[in-house]
Amino acid sequence: MIYQHPLAYLLGLEGVALLRAFAGDHDRAFAEARIAEIRSLLDNAELRGEGVTARRVDTVAGYRVWSRTYDEPGNGLFPAEEALVHEILDGLPAGVALDAACGTGRHAEHLAGRGHRVIGVDSSPDMLEQARARVPAAEFRQGDLHSLPLPDDHADVIVCALALVHLEELGPAFGEFARVLRPGGHLVITDVHQELVALGSVPRVRSAGGEPGFLPAYRHRAADYLAAALPLGLQVRRCEEPGRGTGEATGTVPETIDPGPWDDWPWSLLGIVPAAAAAAWRDTPALMVWHFQLAG
Repeated sequence: MIYQHPLAYLLGLEGVALLRAFAGDHDRAFAEARIAEIRSLLDNAELRGEGVTARRVDTVAGYRVWSRTYDEPGNGLFPAEEALVHEILDGLPAGVALDAACGTGRHAEHLAGRGHRVIGVDSSPDMLEQARARVPAAEFRQGDLHSLPLPDDHADVIVCALALVHLEELGPAFGEFARVLRPGGHLVITDVHQELVALGSVPRVRSAGGEPGFLPAYRHRAADYLAAALPLGLQVRRCEEPGRGTGEATGTVPETIDPGPWDDWPWSLLGIVPAAAAAAWRDTPALMVWHFQLAG
């Protein structure tokens, strides 16, 4: 079980901001303001309530709920991620393309539009239903990243987007990617950056009965991807870590604090401590984007 309390998150942001100040990013006045703000938060009656206990749910159960709204209004990571993925894919010749953990078919749609013969694979029947409606020209199969339903040396291109964050270990999935790719084939990986996960960006859903739950979210570092990829003959062609901007926010704790519902945390909490939040999130990468090529 996972226990979350808005005060705990706010104090965490203040702590990260103070560490940034300790490292030299901010001056004495900033540090003293954070300490005073912490005292104010601890004294605030609106933050003395109970927190929320949530359980972890598997991806099939989680995406059964999330599939209905996954594309509306859209994940905030999509614009930067899609721009980089399209830039890589648009430089590759058409062939057989696998969209692994295809979700609602965002990248399958682009691949089909570029002339590829597209196969989409996902473990969620609910996401596959959305993908089939979105990309009728593609073929979609239910399957798992640990055992892709394709033969060896079958794909010229593989895209796996925002999915590996759900896996505790990367090795088995990369082994499947290398097995399915033809020599010289290309693998494009995007994932939620581990620094973003550490700041609380973890997918949350509610069950049909309203119980809160979290999809698995693991923090994979660059070394983890390389350790999984390089021994298989997957060579790095490109790596990007796009961020969330560098804007500074100012302000103080508002007189009336409303953390908002659990479903909106941590985003609804950032405005409560705007200066600390800006310091904690400043220059934080949002994504890892990898382009590998299998040795010929």
